[in-house]
Amino acid sequence: MSKVKYAVIGLGWFGEKHCEALAGLPNVELYALCTRTESRLRALAEEFNVKHIYTDYNELLANPEVEAVSITTMWDQHAEPALAALKAGKHVFLEKPMASTVAECQAIVDAANATDKAFMVGHICRFNPRYAAAKAEIAAGRIGKIVSVYARRSIPATVGAQVLPKIGPIIGDGVHDTDLLLWYTGANVETAYAQTINVRGFKYPDIGWTMYRLDSGATAVLENVWFLPEKTAFQIDERMEIIGTEGSIHIHETHPNFSIVDKDGWRSPDTTYWPEIHGVRSGALRAELDYFVNCILKGEKPTIIRPEESMKAVVACLAAERSAATGEIVRVADLVAEAAKSA
Repeated sequence: MSKVKYAVIGLGWFGEKHCEALAGLPNVELYALCTRTESRLRALAEEFNVKHIYTDYNELLANPEVEAVSITTMWDQHAEPALAALKAGKHVFLEKPMASTVAECQAIVDAANATDKAFMVGHICRFNPRYAAAKAEIAAGRIGKIVSVYARRSIPATVGAQVLPKIGPIIGDGVHDTDLLLWYTGANVETAYAQTINVRGFKYPDIGWTMYRLDSGATAVLENVWFLPEKTAFQIDERMEIIGTEGSIHIHETHPNFSIVDKDGWRSPDTTYWPEIHGVRSGALRAELDYFVNCILKGEKPTIIRPEESMKAVVACLAAERSAATGEIVRVADLVAEAAKSA
């Protein structure tokens, strides 16, 4: 069996999840790892039996044996390694959000479209069976024209505290549902209005609510609260309601789909995105990485999520964040025009 020699750049919590999922794919050789923290680098290299380790991603990309990379650095550190990897002729899987500015997103889109290598942003929800089933029902015309979307994606305060110094809830989690509603409607966001609340004084606010108006005439509301009670029994409170002219779809991803009660109370572990099944990291993360690797082996570019689609989701979220900062309704086209003018 042909194996893709694969590297992971960025070894935080989710970079480790990538390693776990990739190590379980039969057509992947986890070949190289890169992070600036040497102790973390050596620990994961030993755990996954990886012999090629780097603290500088440029040195990793100079290795001709490396065929593909996952970039799992923080979102505001995506652009440089992504562009460098594409320039080096690697296949690139880039975690979401694509980048932290409109200009960086556009540069990545241009570079991805200029290469014959596979490029994909990790919009994991498109590989969640329930969201994928919703897409199929919508595409089949079951609910008519979409006129309203409500999405909730909230997390416990303890989890929020770990990431709020680095990213806020609108772009951090709202980008998932922004991407989904654009995927489902085939429309574009025209305007965004958002409000945020900073409860604990982190760099980014704990709570973000966003309202979009789409060019199809539909409206959407996104709830992202990174301040659920400390003892919330699940990692993500995730729901979506899609209303069409002829029907509706309701997705409920949290309790009570799987729950455990023990001496410490009840909890509802993840069964969708990265559960461990029979000792293998599985779920939607494995599915999207497996899809990406198979595109490489077939010599095809991924089509389930295209670079332009990922950029649209980021730009809409950036418009929402500007709205929250200014108190004004923000037109997405204005952000795009500003980026083009300063380019």
